[in-house]
Amino acid sequence: MKNLILLYLLITSASAAFAQQPDVEKKLKELGLQLPPNQKPIANYVKAVRSGNLVFLSGQGPSTIDGKLLAGKVGKELTIEQGYDAAKLTGLSLLSSLKEEIGDLNKVKRIVKVLGMVNCPENFTDHPKVINGFSDLMVAIFGEKGKHARSAVGMNSLPFNIPVEIEMVIEVEN
Repeated sequence: MKNLILLYLLITSASAAFAQQPDVEKKLKELGLQLPPNQKPIANYVKAVRSGNLVFLSGQGPSTIDGKLLAGKVGKELTIEQGYDAAKLTGLSLLSSLKEEIGDLNKVKRIVKVLGMVNCPENFTDHPKVINGFSDLMVAIFGEKGKHARSAVGMNSLPFNIPVEIEMVIEVEN
């Protein structure tokens, strides 16, 4: 009888924990955010590759809701704060690609690894502050599941002079 009670408690606590998982679409609305339309690749590659329960997203830059790419070097034409905002926009673009690949963002189990590249002059050293725009967004949307391993590096240039390019690896439900 004791084992049945423990089993019941385990099942009900697991069910309660599952029910408390935030709905990603609802969270986006609460934050006043909207995913931009998913753009087609600009060269000979695909935006997402799924291998088992991992999804690898190609590097993307910041695009607005109307599909326009932002441009400028952080630390020259753009401030750190503008770079931070560009990293947030890039996060939304990546989520748009992810949603197209997996259908439902609630299938995300974990943001695993992120590579953030900042278009900046050679003396710029605040790359982590810029890519925090992306990281802060993932945690705001996914909570603990949004915390990830990350690299933030500077680049002499990026395609179309975009201020940031970010790629990521996501674990999803099967």
